[in-house]
Amino acid sequence: MAETDYHNTSSIDQCKLIELAKNHHPNGNLSIVENANQIPFDIKRVYYLYDVPGGEERGGHSHKKLKQFMIAISGSFDVIIDDGARQKCITLNRPYMGLLIVPGIWRIINNFSSGAVCLVIASEHYDESDYVRDYDEFLKLTSIKRSK
Repeated sequence: MAETDYHNTSSIDQCKLIELAKNHHPNGNLSIVENANQIPFDIKRVYYLYDVPGGEERGGHSHKKLKQFMIAISGSFDVIIDDGARQKCITLNRPYMGLLIVPGIWRIINNFSSGAVCLVIASEHYDESDYVRDYDEFLKLTSIKRSK
């Protein structure tokens, strides 16, 4: 599949919430994410967003082949996913719930609570050429989907 084909075939319906097992202990809970086990890809990169000032947004791009799994490790935030035809807002606010985002989906992360930490688990190493950062370009890539 060519790199940009994801933008014509991906749907927000392919993005899904995945509940991680919560191992309850009197001295604290534990949830696990293992390579290609709880999430449907091998983990190549992990990063986290924190200290996001009130009213600011993160994201504002799509990826050509990268898959992501986002977890609100602390606090809460909203993830707006957009496939070029439809949008959906998903609130992440539990450390045992994560959102799988497939390639070809525009995402904006906003409405960060005070002290929020967004953990992102990625299927690929950082590659600037994998990003689509211009929304108009994203819409051009998804034009076949919108015309159906």
